[in-house]
Amino acid sequence: MTPRFLLGLGARKEKTMSAKRTTPRRYGKTASDKVGRAMHERKEGTLRSGGSGKKVTSRKQAIAIGLSEARREGAKVPKKPKATRNAKRNKD
Repeated sequence: MTPRFLLGLGARKEKTMSAKRTTPRRYGKTASDKVGRAMHERKEGTLRSGGSGKKVTSRKQAIAIGLSEARREGAKVPKKPKATRNAKRNKD
């Protein structure tokens, strides 16, 4: 295999392990675990929605269920978008 500098493609910058994240993480470990568990249950066919008890088949709905469970436990999860909160408030 010909080295990159001989092909005129330029040298690639190597990433160092000491490079720190510039922005903080949005989601915590617990949130990730909850979403992973919800996705696993969805694939098995055992994930049910809270209100009606119907089987959840949507990937997006499974993620939403996992994040809402994480929120209830107090995990690091961003707040819901403002439009969603207002719609829920107006529904009640």
